[in-house]
Amino acid sequence: MQAIMQIFLARNNVQAGPYQLEQLNIMLASGEVLLDDLMWHEGLAQWQRVGDLTNNQTVYRPTGANTPEVNDSIINNVTVFPEDTNKAKDDKSVSLDRLYGKPERPKNVKADMTTNRHQTPHNNVSLNKSTLKKAVADNDKVVGNVVLAPIMSRVLATALNGLLYILAILPLVMALTKMDVDYTKFQNIQDMDAAYQYSMTLMESLPSSTLMMSQVMVFGLFALQLVFITIRGQSLGKLITGIRVVDQTTHRLPSFIKLIGTRTLLLFIIYNLLFSFTSFLGFVIIAIHYYMASKSPENIGWHDKLAKTLVVKADSSQLAKKSKSE
Repeated sequence: MQAIMQIFLARNNVQAGPYQLEQLNIMLASGEVLLDDLMWHEGLAQWQRVGDLTNNQTVYRPTGANTPEVNDSIINNVTVFPEDTNKAKDDKSVSLDRLYGKPERPKNVKADMTTNRHQTPHNNVSLNKSTLKKAVADNDKVVGNVVLAPIMSRVLATALNGLLYILAILPLVMALTKMDVDYTKFQNIQDMDAAYQYSMTLMESLPSSTLMMSQVMVFGLFALQLVFITIRGQSLGKLITGIRVVDQTTHRLPSFIKLIGTRTLLLFIIYNLLFSFTSFLGFVIIAIHYYMASKSPENIGWHDKLAKTLVVKADSSQLAKKSKSE
């Protein structure tokens, strides 16, 4: 036997429902339910923003799911507020405002359409507060319980990392500008040994204090980057832009091998070789990576394919260690 669609809502880390479709549309029209709230019902793979399901209209018209089969076992864990314990057994209704974490309005202001039953869908989607806040932006791409980092944020993070490197070698660059450098020595790709020997000669010509300062700044920057990448999954550029690398499967901090071995050291070697041949080739490969990411539904470029990672908006829950029960 088919049952009436049961719809559940969530806002501010609180779930409410179930509602019937007619009730939902009344609350949408009255403004009690917002387009930025989250919604789930049988047939949806995960919680979704209400506005995304209604095309930002104040009426919901589900396609092909008006009377889905509903398993009553998905509704459990009744939420009982302390002040409700002394009420009559048949008075179990709780206002939408209270379930959404706001002061309750008097019952004579608007009819109560909710029941105080708490539901957890099959896919166990996380409803922590940070996830809910991130899911409301129209331009955000959501995968499971994470919000993908915008491409421009990733480009900015890369640019910031490059700027930090330039600042680290600035004393060395300033010293070299005062020397008569023969740049043709570095243009012959087939004679890399001669270019290396010439670069060593230049280094020996530099003041020892300048060389030491540059080395301290460069190695200090690399050490700092490695610490933040290992502990937080963020380079300094990603830390500034508020994005992070997570595992494609767990949506948490990737393993040390993925973070340091693949996404850091291996990529560093690849790009160091590319830029040593020609700077143009290195920038082309970077551009290809971000072009691939912009065309991917999950913003996956070739860096991400290589390490099986995602770049997402940073959230503290991503740093939590996986429990044994998971």
